[in-house]
Amino acid sequence: MDRVSSFDEPLKKLLGGATAKVMAEHLDLHTVGDLLHHYPRRYEERGKLTALADLPLDEHVTVVAQVADARILMFNNGRGKRLEVTLTDGSGRLQLVFFRHGVHKPHKELLPGRQAMFAGKVSVFNRKMQLAHPTYQLLDASDADEATEAVDAFAGRLLPIYPACKQLDSWRIAKAVDAVLPSAQDAVDPLPAALREGRGFTPLPEALLKVHRPQTKADIEDAKARLKWDEAFVLQVALARRRYADTQLPAAARRPVADGLLDAFDAKLPFTLTEGQEKVSKEIFDDLATEHPMHRLLQGEVGSGKTMVALRAMLAVVDAGGQAAMLAPTEVLAQQHHRSITEMMGELAEGGMLGGSDRGTKVVLLTGSMGTAARRQALLDLVTGEAGIVIGTHALIEDKVQFHDLGLVVVDEQHRFGVEQRDALRSKGKQPPHLLVMTATPIPRTVAMTVFGDLETSVLDQLPAGRSPIASHVVPAKDKPHFLARAWERVREEVENGHQAYVVCPRIGDDAEEEKKGKAKKKATEEDPDKRPPLAVLEIADELRRGALAGLSVEVLHGRMHPDEKDDVMRRFAAGDVDVLVATTVIEVGVNVPNATAMVIMDADRFGVSQLHQLRGRVGRGSAPGLCLLVSEAHEASPARARLSAVAATLDGFELSRIDLEQRREGDVLGQAQSGVRSSLRMLTVIDDEEVIAAAREEAVAIVAADPELEHLPELRTVLAALLDKDREEYLDKG
Repeated sequence: MDRVSSFDEPLKKLLGGATAKVMAEHLDLHTVGDLLHHYPRRYEERGKLTALADLPLDEHVTVVAQVADARILMFNNGRGKRLEVTLTDGSGRLQLVFFRHGVHKPHKELLPGRQAMFAGKVSVFNRKMQLAHPTYQLLDASDADEATEAVDAFAGRLLPIYPACKQLDSWRIAKAVDAVLPSAQDAVDPLPAALREGRGFTPLPEALLKVHRPQTKADIEDAKARLKWDEAFVLQVALARRRYADTQLPAAARRPVADGLLDAFDAKLPFTLTEGQEKVSKEIFDDLATEHPMHRLLQGEVGSGKTMVALRAMLAVVDAGGQAAMLAPTEVLAQQHHRSITEMMGELAEGGMLGGSDRGTKVVLLTGSMGTAARRQALLDLVTGEAGIVIGTHALIEDKVQFHDLGLVVVDEQHRFGVEQRDALRSKGKQPPHLLVMTATPIPRTVAMTVFGDLETSVLDQLPAGRSPIASHVVPAKDKPHFLARAWERVREEVENGHQAYVVCPRIGDDAEEEKKGKAKKKATEEDPDKRPPLAVLEIADELRRGALAGLSVEVLHGRMHPDEKDDVMRRFAAGDVDVLVATTVIEVGVNVPNATAMVIMDADRFGVSQLHQLRGRVGRGSAPGLCLLVSEAHEASPARARLSAVAATLDGFELSRIDLEQRREGDVLGQAQSGVRSSLRMLTVIDDEEVIAAAREEAVAIVAADPELEHLPELRTVLAALLDKDREEYLDKG
């Protein structure tokens, strides 16, 4: 068998069809290599009992504990019976429950004093932690010889506890690993020998043996150090090769010209740019002046002036004879950008029109819902070059959209777009256009080095002068209903002072949505009467008009409204004709109404940390201070409330992004999903391993600079090919 194919061997061959099927469906493990890279979550020391006091709620756990007592209870007039077993470890107690037909076997086996491994999902019943119907494996044996063997097998050993699922316990996964462990000898080592020896790393086959079957704690540390490095290094080599390939592509240099559109725009600005905006603009202009495509990520706090920086880059490209396209994720945001950019540019946005500037250009909007005549004119302006700047949604990507000379693509809120969509727009240039990706979600440096590792990064962390502070508070609606009543009073006070407010809800609440979600909601409510559907825009707006905000002008905004209707509402809100806007997260990014000072977020615990930070950034955009109230019915001690308290405690987006990342895990940083449980990073944690990632990046850059095709490193090339399966390679190609 050759060295690679043993890792590619399907699990079915070694483990049998039933086990392989469960591993594929529930753990996404398909080959020997997949299983060898399914590392233990933690290790139990034989004889040391798990601290039952620290069990995480709602998670599948494995505990080693002793039976304290067991009793059978009858219910339903004697027709049903339940076995309750209490486990102890000296630090805490845990209850197990078995019902009906599942009572007989554990009743015979789980006698006081017996020790066993138990696996199940932790839940709470009558304020007590419990495992319902756990699977278990006894750790002692009645036969003296067998008992000695059992003790020998477990004594002094570190028991690996694997990430498991309901259908497959940790110890059954451990047995499966035993079956494939001999194949660890065939592991292809991606590290160049000089690098491995220079850093004193354990060889890969040995690291795999140590991580699955460690003899000592030092074995675990050795294995982890090696496996973390591999993940960071292979990923950074992939990204370094991408960056190198980009430098080999041709692009038209776009240099700003003196006394052009950009100078005319700068001259009419009523304020001076911040130092940060000046610095980032210079980085972008330097990139635009080169003859290979810019690939830059511009990240900045909510309200730090990214749009201004992007607009100046677009004007520089127009000065150099090219066109610029800005891709926005929603029609509301595209219209908002178009409106604010044309307002900022004034007569410079009316090139070729009566009263327009002779140095100006045309700024057009292109969205899917435009009328035929307006759309036809916009397409004509793009193909003739009459329009220097176009702002649009996915409609920009359609085949019939042609440019005269596309020089720059600006992607706003890049995480909202699929890679294919960005790529389709970039393919419309005669040569690859320059690319500027913007995000208002602050990204920790480690994530920028991994998820966005093929982009150069610019950070805007200074807020423009005149921005006001935002006070944030959690409103515990269930524990203290009078706090919610006070929240509506505060909204009324803001309106009486001449300001406006947003109310954000997680759901729309219209018929189409109800139809779609009705069955799921009914089932959830039947299972848990305390569970209610998330609050909806239409219902809350109605309640507020009739109750707490009666007499004020309350309007709604959501994604299922007709685009003209949405635009009308936003225009009237921006003009100050609407007091309170009840909306979904369609207002999350880019919406800029300086007079809006208050925001109430209903069911705030149903939103992510970064999303709450984005939403909050819609207030405090003028000279008056902002107020953000996070309304929640979550219990005071719950993780959801802890998350809201973290948001209320700081306005630092980078700090919040770290909290968000820790809670969501890194996700598959090479795949299109940016979050989730399964990750191509199994050992490396992006948030904690900054030093490893930075060092791996340095080594990767040096290796790729010396040997871009990795001709002298066939093992590394082989491992890269396995990691970069077709989908992921395309993702990197297009990202």
